[in-house]
Amino acid sequence: MRLLLATWILTRAALLLCVFKVFTVPGPDVTSDVSVIYHGWYEVLRAGSYPLADVTWQYPPAAALAVLSPALLPFLEYASAFFVLVLACDALVLLLLLYASGRPGTRAAGAWVWVAGVPLLGPTVYARYDLMVTAVAVAALLAGVRHPRVLGALAAFGALMKVWPVLLLAGTARGRATRLSWSAAAVTAGGLLLAAAAALPGAFAFLTFQRDRGLEVESLGALVFHLARQFGWEGRVELRYGSMEFAGAHVGPVSTLALGLSVLALGWLLVWRLRARTFAVHTPADAAFTAVLLFTTTSRVISPQYMVWLVGLASVCLVFRGSRMAPPACLVLVATGVTLLEFPLGFAHVVASDAEGVALLVVRNGLLLAATLSAARRLWRETVPGVRTGREGRFSRAARADTPASAP
Repeated sequence: MRLLLATWILTRAALLLCVFKVFTVPGPDVTSDVSVIYHGWYEVLRAGSYPLADVTWQYPPAAALAVLSPALLPFLEYASAFFVLVLACDALVLLLLLYASGRPGTRAAGAWVWVAGVPLLGPTVYARYDLMVTAVAVAALLAGVRHPRVLGALAAFGALMKVWPVLLLAGTARGRATRLSWSAAAVTAGGLLLAAAAALPGAFAFLTFQRDRGLEVESLGALVFHLARQFGWEGRVELRYGSMEFAGAHVGPVSTLALGLSVLALGWLLVWRLRARTFAVHTPADAAFTAVLLFTTTSRVISPQYMVWLVGLASVCLVFRGSRMAPPACLVLVATGVTLLEFPLGFAHVVASDAEGVALLVVRNGLLLAATLSAARRLWRETVPGVRTGREGRFSRAARADTPASAP
């Protein structure tokens, strides 16, 4: 425990020194999103409207709470207050994981994944509000072990901050747990949406801005054009909708193909949900981790901060001794470290599509793809009847050891 806490303190002190610019990290200034973009949104929101004129506002209405949160610390400048609040959320996640690791059938491995994984992303992790959303998701999954309604309410709240936490509901056990969590999510989402629409105009403007996004240079699909540039493709990279995107011949069809892959991922998830029968205590976390991997890997955009979602969900998975997600979780940790090399350290190489930039993306996205396939295979084998493991010739013993009674 002392080593864990000491590691957290040292690594988080290093992150704070970076975002407060005591140390300068090479590459783009990752803190400008907070000091310029978030602060600008903060002023617009305080004036009584969502940022309707800013196409970079691509977030659900509850994201306004994260942007406005520095007002809780009025004695600090906006960016400083934001970094302190992200640090507090980071500490909260650690405390939740440590508390959960004291229950029967759990372990401290999840806390170690969080402590080690977050700093692998570098200062970007403290310069975006994604860690706040991840804290909500971690709290939802851990609370959901005993309180399905809390899982549903927190998943809905997280989804109205950044959409992806809706996937936390994918792995709830059939029967009572699903009814309670899904109904709580629907009621919470409905109430929050009504409140947001009544409070400020433009609560749903993000839908148009998100729909119009293109193929971001760090995505899996973008590798097609990074490689094509080596053979004379004359496309270009442009700053659009707040990120660097490819523009030129054939970008549209590849972007559409990426959307198609996301639809296929949703289809696989629905088929799994219909066929799954063995729901262990760790299944909601394993399913959420797998689902977010599926949609992250197939997305038109894989921003660096997305990795903190996966680190948080991997941490929850590894709290449970019965979870079989350790191999894909390790792949995610390595991919997170490579992401730091790609952004901000090597981002100029990525934009230029030179050998170093392409190599970093191939490795990072390859690791994510491998983690996705591994997690999906493990989830399917453990939960779908009639699927046997090669090592045991039957369902995983670990899955049944901590499996509560569930509806047939």
